[in-house]
Amino acid sequence: MAALLVCIGLMAGCAPSAGSEGAGADAAAADAAGGQEPLRVCSLKGPTTIGLASLMAEGGSDGEGEAEGPSADPYAFEVAATADEVAAKLAAGECDVALLPANLAAALYQRTDGAVRAIDVNTLGVLYGLTADESLKAADGLSMADLAGRTVYLTGKGTVPQYTVECLLQAAGVADSVTLEFRSEPSEVAALVQADPAAVGIVPQPFATAAMAQDGSLAAVLDLTEQWDRAFATAADGQEAGRFVTGVTVARAEVLDQRPEDVRRFLRDHGASAALAASDPAAVAPEVVELGIVGSVPVAERAIPQCNVVCLTGDDMKAALGGYLARLFKLAPQAVGGFLPDDGFYWDGDATR
Repeated sequence: MAALLVCIGLMAGCAPSAGSEGAGADAAAADAAGGQEPLRVCSLKGPTTIGLASLMAEGGSDGEGEAEGPSADPYAFEVAATADEVAAKLAAGECDVALLPANLAAALYQRTDGAVRAIDVNTLGVLYGLTADESLKAADGLSMADLAGRTVYLTGKGTVPQYTVECLLQAAGVADSVTLEFRSEPSEVAALVQADPAAVGIVPQPFATAAMAQDGSLAAVLDLTEQWDRAFATAADGQEAGRFVTGVTVARAEVLDQRPEDVRRFLRDHGASAALAASDPAAVAPEVVELGIVGSVPVAERAIPQCNVVCLTGDDMKAALGGYLARLFKLAPQAVGGFLPDDGFYWDGDATR
């Protein structure tokens, strides 16, 4: 764990301790759960938390899959504003399970000698190309190659959005002819695209749907998840394609060793919660709004289906994530911590047990 603390100190900066208030809350939750400490789950305020929304609202399940009462909630949830904050809490032992960007999860595994491991993929691609350009909006079958010669605004420098966009532009053969301009917030990207109709903005959900709801001149002309599948499904280099993965759920290795059944229960519950979000967005939209992820229920209902919420475990997780990380590693090894994660990164616990 010391290595994990040093690593996060370098990557994410210092974060405040939860202190006695957090410890007291955990103890109270443990008493309510009949003496068993709840599994502490920390997630990001964004699309990767949508798959947890109904689980946060309703609590967990027992071993047979039936909902427990609130007094026996096996989880303690916390939603953080940034990935750095989540990573710092993981490092400090203040959470057991964390939802993180895919490349950060891989980097943490590498730089902490396996102190964290992936337990599921929680979100596939959430990036969409928005524009007010009438010619692009009218085009059929638009591809990344159609961005040649244009300025593309996006967020996420040094993270999943940058590396994914660069992979796709390289695969399309137009990486040298597209100018990437990074901004800190999706709202900045939307404003720039509104001001320059010739520009394209790469905006994550649910912000993309919110931007289009506010400005009817904007339209989504590229789904980068679809573009990834199209670009790499028949890749000539023989490399595994994987999927475009945004969010990965990791757990501390000592938790996996000491509480495997609790983690399996979490995966079952996470899977059910994610399935509800995918099949019935209206059912979880109010909770998504309450979590502050989206500003209104109508926008949430429209955005949730575009967020590609999943819960991929076992071989499905490894196939999707392994191929994606391999693509990032080929483009920029530092994106995944300098080395491609070995098989030990993927926890093979069977969530159905």
